[in-house]
Amino acid sequence: MAQEQLVNELEKALLERAEKLAREYHDRARRARQHILEDAHERLHIREQNEVLAAQAEAERLFRRQIQARELKLKGELDKLRWQLIQSVLHDLPARLRDASKDQDSYLALLRKLMAQAANAIESTELVAEVNATDLEYLSARWKAFSSDITPGKQIELAQTPFDCSGGVLLRSKDNRIRIDNSFEGRIERFQGILLQVITERLFAAEISQRGLFDD
Repeated sequence: MAQEQLVNELEKALLERAEKLAREYHDRARRARQHILEDAHERLHIREQNEVLAAQAEAERLFRRQIQARELKLKGELDKLRWQLIQSVLHDLPARLRDASKDQDSYLALLRKLMAQAANAIESTELVAEVNATDLEYLSARWKAFSSDITPGKQIELAQTPFDCSGGVLLRSKDNRIRIDNSFEGRIERFQGILLQVITERLFAAEISQRGLFDD
């Protein structure tokens, strides 16, 4: 009887021990599961955050590229408009010079200046001046007085054939080996780079250039 009771107690103790171990394993498994779930949730959250940040960064890069593309397009359009405006001013310049030449006293003073500048640059002492038809008609009867003191030591003859220009003068040596085109068109072509710079500065720059078309 005592042995049977001892066996029963031993079985009971073993069962209790087994149940306790089972509960411990169950609790460990539950805690491990909870830890795994929490860890997975945290990893998923971090991944979602990283994906959101990556999407935001990509959106910002795309936005910057779009802004840069628009800025470049706008800059190109503005540059094109500026160039068209500069070309328009340059194209209108001969007409404006013709209008300015209607002030006869100022124009004749300018014509003398252009002739003197060209005459001093040509070594020959015998020169020929070519002017347009209007100037030729006016100067033919006044040439001696007009040209006598332009350049001391040099004789300037007035060509009787008009030169196709809007104003100014083409001066050449009598043998036609040296020619300086100081007509309006000739100077515009010769000083086109300076003109473009001056026009650009006057239209777009804060500092205005002081250089002029007929300043040497």
